[in-house]
Amino acid sequence: MNPNPRLPYLQSKTAALTTEPGVYIMKTQQGKILYIGKAKNLRNRVTSYFRDNPDHNLKTATMVSQVYDYDFIVTGSEYEALVLECSLIKQNQPPYNILLKDDKGYHYIRISPPPYSRITSEVQTDAPGTYLGPYMSGFLTRQTVQTVNRMFRLPTCHRAFPASFRKERPCLNHHIGQCMGVCKGEISEEAYAEIIADAVRFIKSGGDRTVSELEQRMMAAAERLDFEVAARLRDRIRTIRKAGERQDILDAVGVDTDVIGIAYAGQNAAVAVLIFRDGRLSDQSSFLIPEQALSDQWTDEFLYQYYSQRTGQDLPKQILLEQLPSEPELMQQMLVQQAGHTVSLERPVRGAKHRLVLMAKQNAGEKLSIKAGRTGKELMALEELGRVLGLKNPPNRIEAYDISNLSSSAMVAGMVVFEHGRPLKSAYRRFSIKEQDGQNDYAAMQEVIRRRFEEYQAVLETPESERICNAFAVLPDLILLDGGQGHVAAIAPILEQFALEIPLYGMVKDQKHRTRAIATNGGEIALREQQAAFALLTRIQDEVHRFAITYMKTKHKKASYALSLTQVPGIGEKRAQKLLLTYKTRAQLKAASPEALAQTAGVNLETAKQLHRLIAELPDA
Repeated sequence: MNPNPRLPYLQSKTAALTTEPGVYIMKTQQGKILYIGKAKNLRNRVTSYFRDNPDHNLKTATMVSQVYDYDFIVTGSEYEALVLECSLIKQNQPPYNILLKDDKGYHYIRISPPPYSRITSEVQTDAPGTYLGPYMSGFLTRQTVQTVNRMFRLPTCHRAFPASFRKERPCLNHHIGQCMGVCKGEISEEAYAEIIADAVRFIKSGGDRTVSELEQRMMAAAERLDFEVAARLRDRIRTIRKAGERQDILDAVGVDTDVIGIAYAGQNAAVAVLIFRDGRLSDQSSFLIPEQALSDQWTDEFLYQYYSQRTGQDLPKQILLEQLPSEPELMQQMLVQQAGHTVSLERPVRGAKHRLVLMAKQNAGEKLSIKAGRTGKELMALEELGRVLGLKNPPNRIEAYDISNLSSSAMVAGMVVFEHGRPLKSAYRRFSIKEQDGQNDYAAMQEVIRRRFEEYQAVLETPESERICNAFAVLPDLILLDGGQGHVAAIAPILEQFALEIPLYGMVKDQKHRTRAIATNGGEIALREQQAAFALLTRIQDEVHRFAITYMKTKHKKASYALSLTQVPGIGEKRAQKLLLTYKTRAQLKAASPEALAQTAGVNLETAKQLHRLIAELPDA
């Protein structure tokens, strides 16, 4: 079979794909859907299709040979990806989903006969019992059975009840809280049958109705003073609700809803629309847009363009956005007139709807990350940081500085650079503090920033044809200092002297040396609510601290070693430093002959021989 000529493009696109769970949609050049699948890790799963030497079966190889491009939808969990996958397959009936379906046909959920019934997934209906189904997806059937058994703590072992009562110790599932321990013989047939009935009711009607009925029974038990039964029902309600919290993101809307998110990167932006119909996520649309095409009123422009192409029945009853249009009433009036029914615009700030907006934003970020060659999380972190700091654009190049010293000796500074959310180690620079004798962090930081931008000016004054690659030749979009408002106030005048308008902030730590906030001249900005930006800021602060303190320790060791060399008469600090500059490592210094040492240090041979003996006696580290 001929290889797919689009493989290099598909491999390049997949290399930047997110590792989050989601659904992927394989398409032909004409846009026809070939296959829909779900993945716990989208990048790993999709990569498996486009390897250079794949070990595919005939059906998969045939499908891959026809793939021109693929789309994807990021979800909050593998379970949500599963639900979405089933929904999309039912709606689109892709040919390779039908070809690759389980050869055994339909799947069922079986409730075995009492007493002590079991709930299992089956492909046949020959065995006695009650069956739910049929279901098209074998994986969905098995996943449902696993969820229900875990939620209601039903036994999944092979022991026969009541014959096995008290004959063996309870298994590991009981000890870790995933089984009620029927084998202990302490649960009556009636109590167990009631639990099975609740589990079946949950499968048929979902969590809300089940919880409502359990609450009524719990109240009735409490009224008749049967507190033991009421407590069991209370625990069961908590378990169902806890499980529901992990699965509610796709059930967060009760009416037809569109959820709109946007992400930025450099000169581009992406918009994602998650489309909910009949209470489920049924589709999504995404658009790559040059950032310059988005004005300050991008929400208005996008809504007008996007919804003007849709008929009344295609318009939702609810639109969730991160940012409302400038004239929401006018926009709503237009949508209502076009739809023929009420359309509400909402900007949720918390709860399940807010998580849906974040999910749409993440999908937009992932679309954009493929074009930008960065992950969606990195793009979201930069956008979030820029928004919190009030920057016009996300800070794609960030410089961070930290001062490190041991008492007042070996005072140094480190500069680290993050570009597009990742460390750019080739641009890291180290500074030895030259102008400060004592411990003065503010003055030391002023010296470092002044020297950094003097280097920048020197580059500008060099003819362009003579310039070499220099980390100081590029201005950052943001400067971060390891320190608070005092550091910002000390450095701001330096930037003014160089006529540079670069955003400047401090990184504040708490008493346990953990990132707490970001400092300005006018106060502090808390970032813990902005998780992506907070994680990036913490990473930058930890990295610049690591880099600076490593340099300080290295310099301190060299200073101590140089001091040891001055024990030889005729070897002062300057000669010791000259030796260490010539011989970069202690091994090189030990390998040097007395004649070489004499020539380097500028001393006579007898002094060099004494120095050679001392070096041989000094430890290697």
